[in-house]
Amino acid sequence: MKRIAIFASGSGTNAQNIAEYFANDPMVSISLILSNNPDAYVLERAAKMHIPAMVFNRSDLNEKGTVLQRLIEENIDLIVLAGFLWLVPADILASYHDRIINIHPALLPKYGGKGMYGNRVHQAVHESGDKETGISIHYVNERYDEGKIIFQAFIEILPEDTPETIAPKVHKLEYKHYPEVIKGLLERME
Repeated sequence: MKRIAIFASGSGTNAQNIAEYFANDPMVSISLILSNNPDAYVLERAAKMHIPAMVFNRSDLNEKGTVLQRLIEENIDLIVLAGFLWLVPADILASYHDRIINIHPALLPKYGGKGMYGNRVHQAVHESGDKETGISIHYVNERYDEGKIIFQAFIEILPEDTPETIAPKVHKLEYKHYPEVIKGLLERME
């Protein structure tokens, strides 16, 4: 069985979607949901889905090694970032080389980097005049949104689109493709 840990800082819609996708898969377990935000709604989602959760602070993540220790104790095979807003520290990157992935709500390398998340991305895309946007699923490295791209999916931006109409179209791509890409990566790990 492959064990997944999901890191999220906010609402957790992608985390829930991934958990529901794998709920009846006997070969995959969403074993842990981790959040740096004690008020994140993802923690309520975890409780409702009976998935263990861990809240941590910067010291737990970057200095004490508490987060890495928990990942090792849980025998985690793959780390999935789903709206997690902090950089992953070097000790976790080294322990999970090419086993940490993230989803970004734009077509990288455009519109990535520190502070580029959620509606900020959709606003930047809209203001650019680009004719398309989408999602990028990539490996995580020591810099925001710069890891090797695994998968991208595209949607057309219509002349009447606004940041508020772009967002749900991008979410739809996330919900469809992120679990599928995760499944493919897990199959290659066997």
